[in-house]
Amino acid sequence: MTTAPAAPRRITAADLDLLHEIEDRVLWLSSAIVHHANRVRPNPSGLKVGGHQASCASMVSIMTALWFGHLRPEDRVSVKPHASPVLHAVNHLLGDLDASRLTTLRAFGGLQSYPSRSKDPDTVDYSTGSVGIGATATIWGALARRYADGSTEGRFKGRQYALVGDAELDEGAVWEALLDPQVAELGELVWVVDLNRQSLDRVVPNIAAGRLHGMFAAAGWQVLTLKYGTLLERLFERAGGAALRARLDEMANPEYQRLLRCSAEQLRERLPGTGAEAPAISQLLAEIDDATLMEAVCNLGGHDLSALDSALSEVDDHRPTVIFAYTVKGRGLPTQGHPQNHSSLLTEDQMRELAREVGTDLDNPWEGFPAGSAAARLCAETGARLRREAVTETAPPAIPEDIGRTPTGVATTQAALGRTLLDLTRSAPEAARRVVTVSPDVSSSTNLGGWVNKVGVWSPAERVDWFADDAETILHWRERPTGQHIELGIAETNLVGLLGELGATWSRWGEPLLPIGVMYDPFVNRALEPWSYGIYAGGQSILVGTPSGVTLAPEGGAHQSITTPSLGIEQPGCTTWEPAFALDTEWTLLAALSRLGRPDGGSAYLRLSTRPVDQSLAQVPADPAARERRRRQVVAGAYPLRRRDGARVTIAAMGAMVTEALAAADRLQNLGIPADVVCVTSPGLLYRALDARAGQGEAPDWILDQVFPVERAAPLVTVVDGHPHTLAFLSTIHGVPARRLGVTRFGQSGSLDEVYRYHHIDTDSIVSAALDLTQ
Repeated sequence: MTTAPAAPRRITAADLDLLHEIEDRVLWLSSAIVHHANRVRPNPSGLKVGGHQASCASMVSIMTALWFGHLRPEDRVSVKPHASPVLHAVNHLLGDLDASRLTTLRAFGGLQSYPSRSKDPDTVDYSTGSVGIGATATIWGALARRYADGSTEGRFKGRQYALVGDAELDEGAVWEALLDPQVAELGELVWVVDLNRQSLDRVVPNIAAGRLHGMFAAAGWQVLTLKYGTLLERLFERAGGAALRARLDEMANPEYQRLLRCSAEQLRERLPGTGAEAPAISQLLAEIDDATLMEAVCNLGGHDLSALDSALSEVDDHRPTVIFAYTVKGRGLPTQGHPQNHSSLLTEDQMRELAREVGTDLDNPWEGFPAGSAAARLCAETGARLRREAVTETAPPAIPEDIGRTPTGVATTQAALGRTLLDLTRSAPEAARRVVTVSPDVSSSTNLGGWVNKVGVWSPAERVDWFADDAETILHWRERPTGQHIELGIAETNLVGLLGELGATWSRWGEPLLPIGVMYDPFVNRALEPWSYGIYAGGQSILVGTPSGVTLAPEGGAHQSITTPSLGIEQPGCTTWEPAFALDTEWTLLAALSRLGRPDGGSAYLRLSTRPVDQSLAQVPADPAARERRRRQVVAGAYPLRRRDGARVTIAAMGAMVTEALAAADRLQNLGIPADVVCVTSPGLLYRALDARAGQGEAPDWILDQVFPVERAAPLVTVVDGHPHTLAFLSTIHGVPARRLGVTRFGQSGSLDEVYRYHHIDTDSIVSAALDLTQ
């Protein structure tokens, strides 16, 4: 059933005193949470616990205005990393977090350092922590919501708010995301920039807010600015006020920040400056008392609840909106405006003074508002208004384990990707309808062309394909709301950001999608950090790196991936497969799809190749039971490709290198040295199995006995088109001598034979390594 959006609660003049009471309590709780973690909770190690009271303080007014005035249950909010205590304070006031958890910030199993969707006990919409990723996640969350809407009759509505620290705008990933052409159409995006003009170490000298305004406006965003609060705006209306405004507008950031640390007497001396209008400013300042002057100098728009309410009410839902809210870092704390206040902690005496100012007690820091008080009622009403219906999860569709095709001839694993997706539309149409592919302008060159022609390109509205009647056009670009391929610009961080959000729809809205992102493998490293963060936040997706390795021989060293094969060992929440044959690709892709969109699921990385391989080398068993045994082994991490009686050496190869391994085994046989050949499909799964056998984890280990039985233990040669450490651990299964072949240096352009020889992964090198171990 579709639920009508709840109307936001607008802030009235009568509300201001009450909201200031709430604001003070949020400031207190966020400060006390950090204080308790550092100065109250036992800390036997003596190591710094940390926290950011000043960074929290600059966000208190913004978050009070948003949660208690404008937020709706269908909205989602990404909170800047260092303001996590503010989020927990608000959730506590709304009844979403018990007071006992407020003492656990940065404790083992407690509240996380930064908002975590997967680990915090209260409502967290977006995991943040890596600067810039939390902000851009709202963009991809909006796209994912719109995509999911297309398949669920538009049930998912709501704004995507991002509360962004101004230093986050230094991240290039932010601007990569903003510049994608689709973003300008996302009217549900609302970013509020906490413009406190301070970074970790300093006051930023030239933050150039005007330039930031222009950059957002050029990207199609509505730009709103909250610079001054009500008190200053009233002063500007008085005689000398225009001169005061001009003086503040033209003042450098460090000079303004210094004023925040001044006494009233010092302000009267410094604030007028030395220009022609200094006398007029001095006269204005002489007409106001010290307390008003001290309050006015830090009366910025980001701390003015009325101004914040007005700005949030002006949001244009037809395009993205950014609100630049000028704030003071540490507002309301003794450390406000200090250039080194980023991680500074209030002393106990300062906390007691803060408690006195806001009407609380340091000895009973979590005491709530009095029962029946207006503040208690407002918190209860807001909590009820924002309460969300529980997500009813839809089980993901069944994925076949084996489509039944046995490839013949010469084929590549990259081409098998597109072939499998097309086969899925026929063998499992319900599952295929949940698949959404994403690429950064490389659809045709990664063999997705047939899939794109079949399912179309996703767009919020249908667009004319002006080349539909061109007989020479092979890739048909039909854009419509029912399309299943999303094409982004060439920005890998955007792709994995969208993958993470598409992979989270199962838990956000109960609608599982099966997202697959495709990019050139040499550029996977660019995307690793945001992709890892997406996995941490609960996004489940498949990343396909193709083409890969130095098998990209003509491309040269810059386009040859070396470190990516070991991702499956090192990346939590992810399984890597590097199939050698087309059927291996089908089986592993189907296995990866079957793990998406479920609480016990996870992500996958497939490393594919453009190297043509004779598919008969796979020796796929014809017997159904034997074929199923092979499939299980492929999915579990490895399978014996060739067994020889009396084998004196084992060659374990991965991906494209299986061809060289088999050729080397033939030559060794002619030399009287029988060799087994093992095809490794997932080093990560084998590593987990070995760890489990040692009692260091939980994973099935049967695959080790089937592929590396103790009775066939022999010296081992490993070979991979990537760094040799990927397979180095295999020799420890039985403690056998080993030689590890792989790529450890930048490559060269050339033919395949030349490049393989250069890196010592050619057939000759495998034979030589085997001879060294056996003679």
